Amino acid sequence: MANYNKVILMGNLTRDPELRYTPNGTAVATLGLAINRRYKANDEWKEETDFFDIVVFGKQAENCGEYLKKGRPVLVDGRLSQRRWETDDGQKRSKVEVVAFSVQFLGTPRESSDSSGSGSTENSPEFDDSDIPF
Repeated sequence: MANYNKVILMGNLTRDPELRYTPNGTAVATLGLAINRRYKANDEWKEETDFFDIVVFGKQAENCGEYLKKGRPVLVDGRLSQRRWETDDGQKRSKVEVVAFSVQFLGTPRESSDSSGSGSTENSPEFDDSDIPF
């Protein structure tokens, strides 16, 4: 019997990416992703949000850490992975997360605003998605 493990998710980041490095120097970024779903039940619209933890490795992790911010929409292509560990007091724990093969940056980066609230980006460099090296 063949096995297949693939997931494609599109949603918004719930927090800024956290970038770390393994002892051997591999970049690892963790992302939080929220996916909203609307459906109709009993003639009433309802909305639910699902939350997923995403793990990205290598150069792609570094790009996520540099270019992504909370609220940015992304498309994630990856696989499900279950991590298992034991706590200091002997309790067994597990967590399912998405290990990303690729993360596509969607939308445009949010403009930063100055303290006057005018939305001016005069002191910040202009950003264009074409500047991203992939």
